[in-house]
Amino acid sequence: MAWVVLVVSGVLETVWAAALEASRGFSRLWPSLLFLVALGASMAGLAYALRTIPVGTGYAVWVGIGAVGTALYGMVVLHEPASVLRLLCLAMIIGGVVGLRFAS
Repeated sequence: MAWVVLVVSGVLETVWAAALEASRGFSRLWPSLLFLVALGASMAGLAYALRTIPVGTGYAVWVGIGAVGTALYGMVVLHEPASVLRLLCLAMIIGGVVGLRFAS
């Protein structure tokens, strides 16, 4: 169960990062509120998962999911560059996250 919560918390990290960008420096109400809710839920889920998952592994997986999700959001929604090298680097992060899961 802790791993499921950790993955959901990583996805929520992507949500709060996207909401932070959309808030335009907290000048827009609804994205700012979404940021706060997603941030709180993401941190709470991480804290729950770290009850049973080692902190180094849990934090690395959480950050990895959030980083990959946010980068993909940027490429797909915000039309940021999606070069082969960037995609390869994201694939390596995913490989590291999967590796950490099986190494725990």
